[in-house]
Parts: sequence; C-alpha cells; structure tokens
Amino acid sequence: MIECIFTLDYEIYGNGTGSLNELVYEPTDRLLHVFEKWGARFVNYVEVAEFEQMENAGTDAAIGLVKQQVKDMYRCGYEIALHLHPQWYNARFERGQWELDYTEYNLCTLPQPRIAEIVDRSVNHLHYMVDHPKFSPVSFRAGNWLFQPTRNAALELSRRGLRIDSSVFKGGLQRNHHLDYRPAKKNGYYWPFSSNVNEPDPLGQWLELPIHTEMVPPWKMATSKRMGMGNALGGSRASLHKKVNRALDFMRLGYPLKFDFCRMTLEELTSMMDRVILLDRYDPDTPKPIVAIGHSKDLNDLPTVDSFLSYLRAQDIPVVTFENIFANVPEVTHSH
Repeated sequence: MIECIFTLDYEIYGNGTGSLNELVYEPTDRLLHVFEKWGARFVNYVEVAEFEQMENAGTDAAIGLVKQQVKDMYRCGYEIALHLHPQWYNARFERGQWELDYTEYNLCTLPQPRIAEIVDRSVNHLHYMVDHPKFSPVSFRAGNWLFQPTRNAALELSRRGLRIDSSVFKGGLQRNHHLDYRPAKKNGYYWPFSSNVNEPDPLGQWLELPIHTEMVPPWKMATSKRMGMGNALGGSRASLHKKVNRALDFMRLGYPLKFDFCRMTLEELTSMMDRVILLDRYDPDTPKPIVAIGHSKDLNDLPTVDSFLSYLRAQDIPVVTFENIFANVPEVTHSH
C-alpha cells in the first residue's frame, strides 16, 4: 500500500534574493508540463509571506505571473498548501535588497498572539492568491522545517482548519534552531499528534506525514548534484558558533537523507523507493505514504523527474496529494 506524494516548496532563496520568474514561475511551469504528461498532481507549498511583501512593495513584476499560476494550479486539481517563513513579515526593502527579520525566524517560538496574527495573515493571503470562495488549505510546512515547540503554532493553525503537517524529517537535527526530530525515528509512516510533533497521540487533531528520509553516512550527502545546489554549512555571514553547530549536525554516524526529487539522481530516487517496495512485500497491509520534497529554486533537472514518474507508473505506485490521503484516514477525519 505505497503512495507517493510530491511536495514543492514554492519560493525564492531564504535570504530574500533571487527573481520570481527564474526561481518560482518558470521552473514550476516546466514541472507542471511534466506532471500533466503523466496525469499526476503534486502539493504546492506556497510561501505566502514573501509574495505578500513583494506585492506590497512592488519589487518584482513577475508577482502577477506567480499569482495566476497558483490560481490555475488550484483549478487544475493541484493541492495548494501553506508554507511560511515568518521572518518576511517585518522585512524591509532597502538599497535594492530585502532585509529580513531573523528574530521571527521560527514561528513556534513567538508569543502566541503574534503566532495567531501571522497565521491569520498568511492564511488570508493564500486565500487571496487562490481566489476561490471554497478554498481552505489542509496542509502546512514550517519554514526551515521548524515545527518545534509545536503546541502553540499547532493550536493556532488548527483553528484555521489546517490538519496535516509535513515539516518533520526523521533524524533531523539543527542545533542552531533547537530542532530535533531524532525521536520521530521510532514512529511509523504517519501518525496523529497534538502538542508535540515527535510524539504520536491517538486523540490528536493533527496528522504528520513526514518527508521521507533514510539515515546514511554523512559522506553520502556530498554528491556532485547536491553540492552544486547549495552550501551545506551555511552562508559566509553566519557566525563561527553557528558554523560549528552546523558542522556538528553533520558529524554523526547517520545523517537524514531527504527524498528530494530535485537534489537526488534518478538512481538515488529509484533505489530509495525500491527499498520501500521491498518492505511493502513483507507488510502489504500497512499504508505507506512516501513524501518527496523539492524546491522551485532547485528545479533544474526535469528529465530526472519525468523518468521517476515513469518508474512509479511502471511499479504501479499512485501519485497522490495530502488531500487524497486525509480523506482516507478514518481515525482522524471521523473523530474531529
């Protein structure tokens, strides 16, 4: 019972640089053509804070294309979901560049009234972008995967109707941001939760569908494709203390390799899924939603995505969205 969920973080670079046309609109347009070819759909995690700020400040003329793309995707059956980097909400555009407010980097550590204000603003703007009266987002992904401490943010998000999170990647550790998803390694393919995303709670209103990971030796992260896309230990502006912490995150026997359809080669993608298929043969009755992640700014190898979708079709593995799965999880949908 394997299902594959492709999720796309739809955004520019995390420091506020980059063009909407080059990093968001055009790569996503190419990805849409690939998915249309296979009659498949993915989850679009729209980073609404940056789009609202860019539109208000008039800093990028391509914002109109982005808004139209989101509307068109919704009407064509793609799931539009909430992605949120709160450091954008107090951002200022000065001397031709964005200055972000890193004191608000982690939504979960803010005072609850501020969390409520940000959640309201983000959900309202996503509704504005979709421009459809019946739209309400079901799923959420935190900026930089920071959904700890969970309680207050989960409470405010659930008040606006969100019920699915996909921020966790099992084994994740970021000392600089006090993120620790190592306890989640003991959990299954998905789990209900309430006040702690690491801890399953049968009565929880939320459902966690984590980004699929495998624990690998750190050197396996250093592929030419992955190293060409970003800096593993953070930018040059990071303090020495933060760089040391980031290095320590890597220096362990097992490091979580995310199921990333932008950064992995076709061989890596199919090998990871082959191992899931092997497990499924021994346990075919357990549902296995396998979440893949990608970023619009990393979408420069569409042939690999096309070939992987072909592989999934040959393996008879359906490509679905969180909305599809949520409708079929009775312990969550029927109890709340």
